[in-house]
Amino acid sequence: MADIRELKATDREQWQQLWQGYLRFYRQRLADEVTEHTFNRLVRGGAQHALVADDGGRLAGFAHYLFHPSSWSVADSCYLEDLFVAPQARGRGIGRRLIQRVYAEADRASAGTVYWLTQEFNADGRALYDTLARRTSFIRYER
Repeated sequence: MADIRELKATDREQWQQLWQGYLRFYRQRLADEVTEHTFNRLVRGGAQHALVADDGGRLAGFAHYLFHPSSWSVADSCYLEDLFVAPQARGRGIGRRLIQRVYAEADRASAGTVYWLTQEFNADGRALYDTLARRTSFIRYER
């Protein structure tokens, strides 16, 4: 069973392989500079946090999350920004365990809510999410 732990600087190569898989899944491309900055921010442990699923020394997934104030609550909110499990590791409960650990971290920080977004086409992910959270009717707009 994979151990859920914080991301370490020594995880760089394996994290990047997962990150590239995540970007491919969501049909995105980022400049190398953005990836480098993201990793450094995650291991610094400031506003953004990262968990990984360590499966006997091999990373099988990650969750990136952050806390932020909300105008709708006294407590901060927790945004699960990125969640990915390697295709060969899916179906073993790793995604569920990563989300549950984010929930535990949010509880420890007294966050009022945990939320995330996904693409409509992410049927497998949505099937899991439907067992762990309530889907809202919000529609995202961006510039």
